[in-house]
Amino acid sequence: MSRFYQLSGVSFSYGISEVLRGITLSLDEPGMVAIAGPNGAGKSTLLGVMAGLRAPYRGVCNYGGRELRKWPRQSFAREVAFVPQSLKLEFPFTAEQVVLMGRTPYCDGLFEAPEDHAAVEEAMRVTDTLAFRNRDFRSLSGGERQRVVLASALAQSPRVLLLDEPTTFLDLQHQLATYRLLKDLCRQELLVITVTHDLNLAAGFADRIVLLDKGSVVADAPPAEVIEPAMIRQVFGVETEIRRTHGGRPWIEYGA
Repeated sequence: MSRFYQLSGVSFSYGISEVLRGITLSLDEPGMVAIAGPNGAGKSTLLGVMAGLRAPYRGVCNYGGRELRKWPRQSFAREVAFVPQSLKLEFPFTAEQVVLMGRTPYCDGLFEAPEDHAAVEEAMRVTDTLAFRNRDFRSLSGGERQRVVLASALAQSPRVLLLDEPTTFLDLQHQLATYRLLKDLCRQELLVITVTHDLNLAAGFADRIVLLDKGSVVADAPPAEVIEPAMIRQVFGVETEIRRTHGGRPWIEYGA
């Protein structure tokens, strides 16, 4: 039985506009998978299907050997956590209360258990959010909010993290810290799937890049096999030169 995802012929449309076209993927091992591609390629829609947030889709999307449509929502939420690109709240929740919401799949009553608070404390520690735990979530900067939402997902204790542009609002220090944290989580047997526009972040941290264009998979391989000039020219229409880091990973220099 598959540990994680098996997709076969997954398609999705918004009205008459087909956004995903016959996506077939096997995501069956812990590690970091980056989903990349130009605007409108279908990246966020694919992540939404895998999170159980986009329906009805066509084709088969299995998680843990079971079709996604057949998973009980609470059980699925204990397995898979989704981090959106942004989260808007209208009510005066503190940052800590937002992180505690990540424990909802485990709550059977009105009161949190000690393990819930322990999970929140650890999640806020590793995301560097303890300093503003008592602040109103609405008062936080975009980057601070994004780190709190990531902490909420980690408090969920999932086996899979789905992240939609997790570093959009973060400064350089926290971009790198976030990806290093995600890489560490992969070593703890998590599957991390992240949508990104930053090909160099994907090349630097991902074990595998799934490159989408016009709703279809055009490449699915380790970074060294995907990040090459002809492929980037084909998909993004820009000229590049590829360098190598000391660790042998590709690094893109863009033409003028």
